[in-house]
Parts: sequence; C-alpha cells; structure tokens
Amino acid sequence: MSKVSQLVTFSLHQCLNLSILLIASWPTLALLRMSLHLRNGRLLLFVALIFILVNAEVPQPAVEESIRLDDALLAEPRPTPGQSIFFHETSCYDAKNQNLNILKLTARQACAIESAALHNPNFQVFVLFVDRKYSLVVDPNVGNRSIQQPLFDAILSYSNVHLRRLNLWRYAAGTPIEEWLREGNLFRSRYLASHISDFLRYLTLFRYGGLYLDLDVVVLQKMEDVPPNYTGVESDHILTAGIMNLAATGLGHEIAKLCLRDFQQNFNGSIWAYNGPGVITRVAQQLCGTDYIALMQDDRKGCMGLKVYGRGAFSPVGSRQWRDLFEPEKLEETMARTKYSYVVHVWNKQSKKVPIKVGSSSAYAKLAEQNCPRAYHAAGEYF
Repeated sequence: MSKVSQLVTFSLHQCLNLSILLIASWPTLALLRMSLHLRNGRLLLFVALIFILVNAEVPQPAVEESIRLDDALLAEPRPTPGQSIFFHETSCYDAKNQNLNILKLTARQACAIESAALHNPNFQVFVLFVDRKYSLVVDPNVGNRSIQQPLFDAILSYSNVHLRRLNLWRYAAGTPIEEWLREGNLFRSRYLASHISDFLRYLTLFRYGGLYLDLDVVVLQKMEDVPPNYTGVESDHILTAGIMNLAATGLGHEIAKLCLRDFQQNFNGSIWAYNGPGVITRVAQQLCGTDYIALMQDDRKGCMGLKVYGRGAFSPVGSRQWRDLFEPEKLEETMARTKYSYVVHVWNKQSKKVPIKVGSSSAYAKLAEQNCPRAYHAAGEYF
C-alpha cells in the first residue's frame, strides 16, 4: 500500500488530531496552497476535510465552578450549643443518585432552609452535606452561572446560613454510637439515605442540641424563644422526628443519649419509618409512662420535661391530606389550618413529583412566597 493510500485510510479521529497539528504548524493559506499541487483526488478530499474540521466550531466542555464546603467539625463559625438549627442532606447515599460530586438542592429544600433562617435570625442555620467533595457545575448556556446557583444565592444571602460537609465516621467518633456504626448494620439498610438521615439527626442533637428540621418543611414563625426539649404529634400512633428540639445539656442531652441507644438497639433496615419517628416515639413512651399519644400531650411534667405538641404545631396538614397543600380549591381551608402553626410539613416522599407553578394559588405556593421569598422566586417557572 502506498503512503498516499495509507493517509486516506486514517480514521476521522486521526484526521482531527492531524488537522490540529497542521493548523498549529502552518497557516491555513499554506495548507490550501499545498493542496493545489496534489494530483490525487482522494488526498485532495482529505485535505479539504482537514480544512473544514479545523475551522469548525467545536463545542467546549462546561467549566466547573466550586463552592468549597468545610468540615462541620472544624469550620467556623461552629454551632452554638442549643441555639442552632440543623438540616441534613444525605442523597449521596441514594442508589438513584448518579451525580455524587454535584452539590444540589431542590427549590423546596432551599425554601425550608430560607424559612428557618428568615424567622430565626439569632440562630445559626447549618446545612450538613454528607461525605462527598461537592462542586457546582456551571451551565454554559447561562454564562458564568450554575444551574443551581440562584438557589444557593438565595439561601446564602442570609448571613446565618452555613453549608458544611460531614464525614460519618469522624462525626460519630467519641460518641456512644461510634462502635455500632463501624459494625456496618446501617449500610445494609434497604432505605440507606433515609436511615442515614435518621442516624444523623439523633447524633447531631447529641453533639450540639438545638433544633433539627427535615428539608421538606416550611417554617412559619419564630422558634428561637420556644423552650427546648420538644417534639410533636405526627399521627395517632407516632411522634414526628422531622421537627425536634433538645437542649445541649441536662435533660435534653439525656434524651439524646436515650435516642442513640434506642437507635442501635432497635435498628431495622427493612422498615422505612422505624428508625426515625419510631425512635423518638419509643423514647417518649418511656419518659411519659404511656403508649398513648393523646396522653403525652396533657402534662409536660408527666413526660419528665419533654414537651409533646399537638398536630397543629408541626403537622397541621397530615400525611394523608398532603394534596390539600397543592390544590387551589383547598387554599382557604389549608391556610386557616396553618394559621397558628410553627412549621408545615409538606411530605416530600408523597409530593415531590407534583409540580407547583410559581404564582399559582395553592397553599404551598402562598406559604413559600411568604416564608421563603428568595428561594421561591429563584426556582424559575416551577417550584
């Protein structure tokens, strides 16, 4: 085979590489002049192809823009014991998550964070992202801004919001549950991301006390002055683990110890709610001396100092009525139901696939517009 024939058999990829080399070595005009002296038609075609490829616009890869997350145990400011609010983001352990290195929040999660910061300016709000090196990927279609950037701009516009990364093993080190974590039972859970979130909420309350909130809530009013050591009723049979407050010392710290002990002794990786609401419910049953949720609400002293609020405080719209938050015809009724609530739980497990058009007249849209206005308007067309 002649050298000319060998050139013609180059792959397209090799052609592109050669074209880059040629354009770096000779001006394009010289390349065209050279082609005029070539008699082989196939080689002439080859040179023309090089010219086209060299002058074609090749899409450039997206550039990455990073938000550095400092370690939760080391970064300043550190949580003020008993006077901080905590959220946990554990989706890096969700088997469906294919983007483990991307820092991401939904508009509804950003709303939960903003509403907590807005109504509690004297508390520091910590969002703890579990155990990955996160970065924001810039969307080349909108200049130098990330797909997620408007939402992060919204929550970080509050000076009391702090994003942190968290390593499970370091976070558990020196606590009563450290050895249990190393045994690995947690990582055999069928609902790993959810059960890591359950694990962390009790561990965080043990470490710092303060207020733990799920990422699918909207805070409606100030909670800084509410006396510590409380939870609320979620249903006739269970207490909520999505809104809990424990003092950093004294009774609150003892309750946190009881919760960690119950978590490891009764952990069940095959039942979704067993290790979250189940833990605080079983501990409350011990403290209150009764299995009946209604009796737990009667007398604070009857539960040795743990306050159990009725449904209206944190779950005015129950898990079976979650659609009321999304249906415009239920607006007045639902807004009236939430009028005196501290928090509304929006039940992400059931509701996450139901879109809300920004500006619509559903109760959730109205509550978001009032209590997390920056995140709501940063969401785009749909919240």
